[in-house]
Amino acid sequence: MTRDAQNFVSLRSVGKTFANGVTALNELSFDLCEGETLTLLGPSGCGKSTVLRLIAGLSEPTRGEIDFASPDARRNIGFVFQEPTLLPWADVFDNVYLPLRLRDESRSAAASRVEDAIARVGLSGFQSALPRELSGGMKMRVAIARAMVTRPPLLLLDEPFAALDEVTRFKLNDDLLTLKRDLCATIIFVTHSVYESVYLSTRILVLAARGGGVVDEIDVDPALSRDTEFRLGATFSDLCRRASRALRSAMGETAP
Repeated sequence: MTRDAQNFVSLRSVGKTFANGVTALNELSFDLCEGETLTLLGPSGCGKSTVLRLIAGLSEPTRGEIDFASPDARRNIGFVFQEPTLLPWADVFDNVYLPLRLRDESRSAAASRVEDAIARVGLSGFQSALPRELSGGMKMRVAIARAMVTRPPLLLLDEPFAALDEVTRFKLNDDLLTLKRDLCATIIFVTHSVYESVYLSTRILVLAARGGGVVDEIDVDPALSRDTEFRLGATFSDLCRRASRALRSAMGETAP
């Protein structure tokens, strides 16, 4: 993927002010290119989650425009929230099947796609397990499988790994990169983690506090191998240092 790729969605001077008068987002503009992984990095309250909800159509912008490349592009978006939000009474199969059931697809017709999604997140054999029987990481895998079962061209992830331990988080980072490659998906990822943003992204937008716009835009070469050697290398360290400085600037601090 290069920055010359077709724009998947474009935000033009987008703002969001809630009914209570709080402005979550102010005059944000950027293009999302087809095939990239764009990470929104910034302090709490900078509008990261609001951006995802606006793109998904779960909320409407107060001002500005959100333009998709085609009318069909907005109709099939996968969304993974901060919490897995699984149906507690439903097993893994039925939780993943939910988006297809809401499209009136029969269980038998959808079975192969549901089984494939479950297998892709490494949960084969757990189809009949209930959420209470799963670890935190496994629950998030179910949520990711549910988001991808419709094969969405755009996947939105809102800090999905924030509550997980570091080992599980690293493993799910790797699994997400594999899913992206296999499904040829375009991703917008929200995180507070500098390290996660550099590891996953082809581009990082560092957002200022209180919807103040973009502090820095950081390109990460998509050709770089995302593995342990990358995490330990000089390129990763340099990118993390730049992202850290931009994040401190976003918080109104002076970077050393």
